[in-house]
Order: sequence, then C-alpha cells, then structure tokens
Amino acid sequence: MEANIIVCTTWVKKGIAAAIPEKVELRPDELEKIIKETQAALENDSDEEATSETQSNIESKGESSTAGIDEYNFKAYDNESGNMYCHISNLATFDGSGKDPLVTNDEEDSDKDDDIIKADDNLVLFGHVEGDASILEVFVYNEREGSFYCHHDILLPSFPLCIEWLNYDPTNPKPSNLCAIGNMTPIIEVWDLDLIDCLEPAYKLGKKPSKKKNQKRIGHKDAVLDVSWNHNYTHVLASGSADRTVLLWDLENGQPVNKLGPFNEKIQTLKWHPQETHQLLIGCADGLVKLFDCMNQVPITDWKALGEVERVLWNHYDQNHCIVSTDNGYIEYFDVRKPKPLWQIKAHEKEVTGLSLSTWCQGLLVSCSNDGVIKIWDIDQKSPTLVWEQTSNLGAIQCLAANPDNGFVFTIGGDNKEHNFKVLDLMEIPTVRERFAKRVASKNSVEPWREEAMDVTENMENIKIEVPESGMSKKKN
Repeated sequence: MEANIIVCTTWVKKGIAAAIPEKVELRPDELEKIIKETQAALENDSDEEATSETQSNIESKGESSTAGIDEYNFKAYDNESGNMYCHISNLATFDGSGKDPLVTNDEEDSDKDDDIIKADDNLVLFGHVEGDASILEVFVYNEREGSFYCHHDILLPSFPLCIEWLNYDPTNPKPSNLCAIGNMTPIIEVWDLDLIDCLEPAYKLGKKPSKKKNQKRIGHKDAVLDVSWNHNYTHVLASGSADRTVLLWDLENGQPVNKLGPFNEKIQTLKWHPQETHQLLIGCADGLVKLFDCMNQVPITDWKALGEVERVLWNHYDQNHCIVSTDNGYIEYFDVRKPKPLWQIKAHEKEVTGLSLSTWCQGLLVSCSNDGVIKIWDIDQKSPTLVWEQTSNLGAIQCLAANPDNGFVFTIGGDNKEHNFKVLDLMEIPTVRERFAKRVASKNSVEPWREEAMDVTENMENIKIEVPESGMSKKKN
C-alpha cells in the first residue's frame, strides 16, 4: 500500500515571510553537480546502513512478531526511496544554453499575484509523504480573503517525522523564516522558507560517520522523532530521537552542546517551557514524562503516564501545568509541583496524536487521534468538559497545529488518500462559539509569558559543554 500522509504540520505567523520569496535558479552545471553529489551520498548511506540494518535485524529476532505492525513499511522507506534522485537528469538538459528545450510555454503565469505573500497571510507547513516522495508543502492561508493554496513545495530526501518553525539563521544577524525537520535519518535539516526551488537545506544539524572520509558521527544515531525550538533563547534547539537521547543544539555553530540520557526508551516528544528558559518537558515511549533542568542536567520531577507518551504540551496560561497524551487514548493533566495528575480522561480509542491549546482562548483544548475523531475540550475548570466531537474524513489523524494569530483556527493532517488535511475554523461550530467566544484574550495577552521570558535567559549559556573539534559546515543557498 502506497502512503499518502500528512505526517506533521505547523504555522508561520503573519508578517514573517518575505513578500516575494527568492527563486533559486541553478545553471545546468550546478544542477548536474548537485545530482551527482546527492546520488553519491545516497549510495554511501545505503552501504553504511546495510551493515547497521543487518545488526538491528539480528538483535530484534527475539522480539514478539506481533509487536509494532508497520502498516506502511516505514522502516524500509529510505531504502526503497534510495534512488529517488537517479532520474532527475531526465528533467533537465546540460547543453550550456541554460534553457530546457522541453519547456515550450513562455506565456506569463496568470497566477503571478499568488506568488506575492501579503502582510496578513499566514504560512502553513505540511510534511507530506506520497508514495516514494517526501515533500515539504508551503501553503498560504488568508483569513480575510478566505484563501488557502499551495505556494511552493520542497522535495525532501527522507520521510519527515516532525517540524518546527524557527527564525535563527547563523549566517544572518536578522531574524529569518526557517523550519527544522526531523526525519527517518539522524540528521536534522533546516530549510529556508523564503527560497523557492531550492534543492538543499540552509544548514544541517548532525553528520553520519564515514570511514572513507575519516569522519566521526556528530549528533543522533537514529531517527529524530521530535524537535523543539527555545523561543526565549533563540539559538537553542532540542531534539529527541529513537536512539533514546535528547540533544541540545547550539545553532550558532551547528553543534550538540548537551546530551540528556540515555533514557530507557525512544524519545517521542518534547517541549521547552514557555517561560522557564532551562526547563524541558520530555515524553518517552516507556510511559515516563520527565521535566528536566537543562542547566544542571538533572530531572526536576517525573511522572508515569497511563501509556506510551505521544504528545506533551505546556498550558501557556498557567506555567505550572502541562498536558500529556498517550498511545492508548488517555489525556492527563499535571501540576509540576505535585506527584500525581490533577485529572485523567479516556479521550480517544487510539493514539492521541494531536494535542493543541488555543493561542487566544484560555481552556480551549483540541485533541485528535488515529481513531479519526476530533474533540474540543474545556479544561478551564477542575475537570475537563467535552464540548464537541466529530469523526473526520481524514483517515487516521497524524498531526494538529494551532494558528498563532487566530486562536480558533487549526490545521489537521491524516492518511486518507483522497483528503488528508483541512483547516478547521471553530467559530463555524455553534456549540464551540457559544462556549468560548466571550473568553477570548486580548491581543496583548495572546502569549502572556513573552514579556517576562527574556528576563530569565541570562544564564542559558551555562548549558553548554565542550564542543567537538570537528565542526559542521553551514550551507546557505
């Protein structure tokens, strides 16, 4: 069965993106060079990963054959798509003219106005897998005009697993428009969203070992399952991996500067505290949720969830509270000062893969699951109240994200081949509108922690440890 899945999604605030994104135009010789380098890298990866896969298969022989059914054959995904770049040369010619004779239409694009990103446009990012192709799709959403369309897309080299927007570019002192993508490989890629037709990321975090190049490993050893950018200390990114570790990256030099773990199981999810700059919430596949003090590299507290942890989320309206979802359908609400959850509910029948709070409206929680159901909760009370639920037509839902500029708009992605994503406007649902419309926070308090956040960053440098001698190069298109 071929996959057609929206695996991950996030938003970009209004006014961030360049009005006219720069279009990368490669000369034929540059394109040919990139194709050859990419193919060589893929072949090298295949050789090195074959040994690792053989060893992994040997180690897993003792495990139960019924555990972890891989419906879409994701484990072999990168091996199957190893030749995805082999035939790119068929799409371009290298005759030195700079033009492709196969392209005969020189007419002006009638949709040229759509290329311009307006000040009141949001960008919506989707990590999309269709067949053997992995794609980062960049959509434009304009609430005032009611428009929603794909502006451009980027071909990714590996199956995307998580996505995070960030504005830190080590090559540019000004804030940028970037996104970090974790995938089936140990390498995190950071792409420039203001570039169209780019074939390479702005920079990468991590390097695979290579005997041929006498190159040591930098970073993770396995797939990167989640990434979280520290909004308060902007050159710090945290990543959690199937290798059971969490790495803190200094984006200034592209190096891992701190390592947490190893834990007992793979790291499924993590989130920086919105105000306490050094605190990182970590969720593991063994059901443990840990709150870490990254400066001192020690856990502040931990809890045992009711299942494998799928998502963790801070309540940005109450810095002492966090929300956890599990693979068996539970949602739990914790006070970091207490050893037991404040409440637990059986919210869904399957994995709770999406968990998001409104950026405008206190207490409005949206959850979604592999069971295909979307639910809206009011958690601004002692126990949660289910306000609305609906079985979607998205298939098994994989991801959910809240619009940073409108607390009633969310994106949702699933695995239905015919219809795998949607923008959900909660104001179109009467029961939700009646419940929450009067509870909307003022625009000045959309992110109530921001004013105080910068006051707690002064000691963040202390999380750094000794940086390996072999640095990684930064590449900018």
